[in-house]
Order: sequence, then structure tokens, then C-alpha cells
Amino acid sequence: MNFHINFADEGEKATTNAPQVMDKFWEKTMKYLKTIAAAAAISLGLVGPMAAQETTLRISSWLPPTHGINTEIFANLIKMMEEASDGAVTGELVFGLGPPPAQMDLVQDGAADIAIIFHGYQPGRFVGTQLIELPGYEGSSEAASVAYWRVHEDHLAALDEHRGVRLIALTTHGPGQIHAVDPVENLAGLNGLKTRIGGGVAGNVGSELGLVGINVPAPQVYETLESGAADAVAMNVGERIGFRLNEVAPVLYEMPGGFYRGSFAIIMSEETFASLPENVRAAFDEKVFGEPASRMAGVAWDLSDKLAYEAMGDGTTTIKASAADQEAFAAIAETVRTNVLAELDAAGIDAKAAHQMVRDVMAEN
Repeated sequence: MNFHINFADEGEKATTNAPQVMDKFWEKTMKYLKTIAAAAAISLGLVGPMAAQETTLRISSWLPPTHGINTEIFANLIKMMEEASDGAVTGELVFGLGPPPAQMDLVQDGAADIAIIFHGYQPGRFVGTQLIELPGYEGSSEAASVAYWRVHEDHLAALDEHRGVRLIALTTHGPGQIHAVDPVENLAGLNGLKTRIGGGVAGNVGSELGLVGINVPAPQVYETLESGAADAVAMNVGERIGFRLNEVAPVLYEMPGGFYRGSFAIIMSEETFASLPENVRAAFDEKVFGEPASRMAGVAWDLSDKLAYEAMGDGTTTIKASAADQEAFAAIAETVRTNVLAELDAAGIDAKAAHQMVRDVMAEN
């Protein structure tokens, strides 16, 4: 700032009275010094907020902007981080950084600060995550997600399968069902059906059912069904909204409790986390990361299923598995569980205890 000090009033004539001149001189000097001080305070006031500007984290999303992961899970995660950091940290969604299987690499390479990954997209990389995907669990996605985080802390963390990134949350969507183009009258009708399967335990179940697996990422299911490349998709009911399945898969074949669940993790760059102030890191670990964020994500999955059921309308035919088909699937589910738990045992996990813990925690929540 430039300041000009004029020590003579307009039209004021010089005087030879030295004391009077000096009095006026100091009076005006002090007046302008106060003006400069006030201006400096204003200037510092303007600079202060800029120096304390909030940190905006880049959140990579591979899903449509209107998908519940963006509108509910990520939106609520941003809100939780803002509240925990008193507004010092926020986030913004960034689309198109990479395909679903590349999300963990994007975070490790620093292209994104936060992302959500679906474990089934990377066969062989994750073993412990299959635990939550098993058929036969009873309860909401919220209960399952809370159980998932707790069983991870007590059992699965020892596998260190998310090494290289910081784990924010673990969550699972609602029961996976079959969404088909044409009616499926019974369990036997699934045999030979070309079906998009996401991977993980869903793939194991699909093999036991005789489904012919079509391996495409979730964002491509609409085009895959519309083009006739697949007859059906295996997904939770909420995706009837998320991926517009009502338009291309008018049949919902439901197995009580679902055929499987899907495992997701929200992850963060370790370097990004380390760059945050110590008090923010502590607040995130206490109020956001872990069970709080996992529960929040589970609630969002439950909401998506609820909204999808409400939106199906007359255009969707729902076929519920008969008692005989439920009994037949129970035998299939037991085979899948036995095989997956054996994998966990081989990896050094007490699979029986971990599986029972999931059941117990879900029953409590």
C-alpha cells in the first residue's frame, strides 16, 4: 500500500511559532501512524485466511456422478472430514482418472488422495476380504460393515492386504441378487445364463450355479445387457438405480439373504495423510476413519437398496426363490463357505472364529 502524508491542512499558512508548528506536526504524525496501523491490520486480516486456506483432497471415482457412492458415501465422508478438522480439510470428486481395478495404484502413485476399491476386481490380490462376501449372513449392510471393520481389526489386519495405503473404511453392499432380461422361474433356470459377475465370492457362487461369467466392470453393465452380450447381472438391488437396471433387466430373481455380498475399501494415500497437521490426523483417526466411516457407508448401501425397491414399480417382475430352491442354494452356499474359509486358514487366519465374529456382531447391530 502507498500512503501520502500531508502535514499541512489545505490552505493552512506557515507560521513562525515553533511550538505550535511542532504540536501540529506530532498531532498529524500520530493520526497518520494510527491510519497506517489500521490499514496494516486490515491487510493482515486479508492475508490470514489465505494462509490458513483449507486442504482439498482429490477423491477418485469410477462411478456415475449420480451413483450412491458419490452422492451418499463420498459426500458424507467429506462432511465427516470437514467437521473433524473444523473446516481445515475438505474433498472434491474427480472422475475418469482410471478404471476400477486401477484405483489402488492411483492412490499409491499420488494421482488421487482417496478412492474406493472393489476387492473382487483384483483376483488373487485379496484373500481376507472374501470373508464378508460369503452368502448366509443375516442383517443390514450397516451391521455387516461394522462387523467387517471389527473382524478386520481382530483377524484380517494381520494379512496386511492394504499395505501401501491407509485404510479409511471397509464396507459391503446389500445382498447380491440376479437381475435378468427374461424371467427366471427357478434356481435351475440360472444354469447356462450369461451373467455379468463382479468377481470375488460372487464368481465362486456363479460357478456353482452354472452361470456363464461375463467379466466387465460395473459401469458397463447397462451397455452389456442392452447389447445382448449378457442375459443377466449379479448385483445388489440398489444398483437398479445406480446403473439403471430397471431399463434393461426387468426381472429380479431374489434369494432371501442374497447369493453373496460385495467387499469394498475406502483408502487414502499415506503421503497425503502424513502431510496433514498432527491434530487433524488424530481427529480423523478418532472420529472418521475405521468404524465410523464403515458404518456410514453401510447406512448408505441400505438406503440405496430401500430406494431401489421403492422405485421398481410395475415394470419389474420379482421372482422369489421357492423353499426348495432356498434349500438347494443352502447346500451351494455351504460348499462356497467351506472353500473360502479353508483359504483363510491357509493364509494364517482363524477362519472359523472370524466367520463367527461377523455373525455375532451383525446380530448385535
